[in-house]
Amino acid sequence: MTPTGPCNAPDVVDVVALGESMVTFLPSRPGRLADVPSFERGIGGAESNVACALAAAGHSVRWISAVGADGFGDHLLEEIGSYGVDVASVRRDPARPTGIYFRTAGDRAGDAHEVAYYRAGSAASAMSADTVDLAAVRAGRVLHLSGITAALSPACLGLMRELTARRPGRPLVSFDVNHRPGLWSAPDAPMVLRDLARGADLVFVGQDEAWGLHSAEAVRAALPEPGVLVVKQGAAGATVFEERDVTFVPAPRVDVVAAVGAGDAFAAGFLSATLRGLPVRDRLRHGHLTAAAALTAPGDLAVPPAREHADRLAALDDAAWGRLRLGPGWTEDTQRADEEVRTP
Repeated sequence: MTPTGPCNAPDVVDVVALGESMVTFLPSRPGRLADVPSFERGIGGAESNVACALAAAGHSVRWISAVGADGFGDHLLEEIGSYGVDVASVRRDPARPTGIYFRTAGDRAGDAHEVAYYRAGSAASAMSADTVDLAAVRAGRVLHLSGITAALSPACLGLMRELTARRPGRPLVSFDVNHRPGLWSAPDAPMVLRDLARGADLVFVGQDEAWGLHSAEAVRAALPEPGVLVVKQGAAGATVFEERDVTFVPAPRVDVVAAVGAGDAFAAGFLSATLRGLPVRDRLRHGHLTAAAALTAPGDLAVPPAREHADRLAALDDAAWGRLRLGPGWTEDTQRADEEVRTP
């Protein structure tokens, strides 16, 4: 599927990403939040992660959200803008704060992992179809959304329903299910997310969040509407359903530092390859490679591999792709990554 959109608009961009970003506090050492003595400041947000990765890969990107008229809001705009993302349509809310959160080191999995969100009543939670610039939202070849936004408030859910409604002339709508149970109070959240996904053209969903369905084929049966459905199957790989075609591509072996942000990076790599009109196998491989960049870095955001390097790895034959192993620093050490695939 090649995206089309309102390309005659004067401010058209490759991708518009809408959603909340927060200031993230990363621990200085492993351990319980109660025991960590200090934190480093970063940024985090599913849609802004995608926006930054796409901008770093050379695409024109606009991020749309709302932040407080506070120092944390200043920081988000400066940091996200430093990637080359257009932040001019982000609303500053003088009455509500910018969201923040703290997390323990490492993966989200496991009982020991803690995340403390301070986002209730945030500026972004007040977004609605009446407060965002819908013309700017729709002025892109692709509009990327996630289910996290729908969980923030009834107004945000209404906005998501507006943006996923099938209407003539809309951009290609990309939707990452991103089910975060801790953000939802409604027991019907999975069904709400499935209904939103049905309105999208391109859907990303992890097998572990797919409504209790235990195979990629079952997920496709539950979501027949999207033109492209990507079912992420963890370290095993990912499957794409596009029209009548089904394509599975295994993920490369990765020496994981932290899994936070990997799903967003996968979406960015897949979308980048989609915008470039690459075949489905290469779209999946670019998704895996961009995810590997995030998996081998400690924060939510990581520098994606250079396009030439990623293209070279994505073009490998199946045997060489199967030998690929990526560790910390691989996006900068291209010689080491190339040596990995030459080793039988």
